[in-house]
Amino acid sequence: MRFRPCIDLHDGLVKQIVGATLSDTPVGLQTNFQTQKPAAWFADRYRRDQLSGGHVIQLGQGNEAAARSALSRWPGGMQVGGGINADNAAQWLDAGASHVIVTSWVFNAGRIHMGRLDRLRQKIGKTRLVLDLSCRKRGQAYLVATNRWQVFTDEAVTYPLMDRLSDYCDELLIHAVDAEGRCGGIEVDLVAYLGGWAALPLTYAGGISSQRDIDLIETLGNGKIDFTVGSALDIFGGTGLRYDDLARRYGGQKP
Repeated sequence: MRFRPCIDLHDGLVKQIVGATLSDTPVGLQTNFQTQKPAAWFADRYRRDQLSGGHVIQLGQGNEAAARSALSRWPGGMQVGGGINADNAAQWLDAGASHVIVTSWVFNAGRIHMGRLDRLRQKIGKTRLVLDLSCRKRGQAYLVATNRWQVFTDEAVTYPLMDRLSDYCDELLIHAVDAEGRCGGIEVDLVAYLGGWAALPLTYAGGISSQRDIDLIETLGNGKIDFTVGSALDIFGGTGLRYDDLARRYGGQKP
């Protein structure tokens, strides 16, 4: 079980946003944290502490320069997502990303485009691709959500879906969107379900507020699920968890 650090970028700045409020317009957007520290500052810190396998996420337009600056500070140390497709994926790998993270380009118009997955695998190879199954609960199912997490697909996060995707990617990243940025606790049912699947490395994000949540992920996930912390972390203005504590306890490990 590893701590995967994050750099979330919005309008070129490092921010922590309540995930469910993100949209194409600023109306209703809830921001927990914003800093003038550049993205590269955070990448430098993660590199110092050898917290490999974290991710730089571009939330909309205007973030490419900041993302590239972060990747350049630790070539091969971080993944990048946001606006990635088969045409630009190799460029991001050349910019220093260890992997590219893809959601919306593959899950489009409510379904999986297997042809697009094939193109990605042919372009960059399975070992450089992470698929982000950002999801929101509807009824008893967790449906994959795309386009800034506002558009629901018909695809639920299930073992058959993850088995199917495991032929195309190296890891899965699971954002529990409705918990993202709220520091209100993890999606327990989702984490427990993920803990029963072990074909690929998994990283969970969403709702972590304290060490108790991390311990719960470790228990429910049988020690197999990595985690990302955002708004609860002190370096992002939070009070629930100290970055140095997590880096010391869960860092210094290779993916």
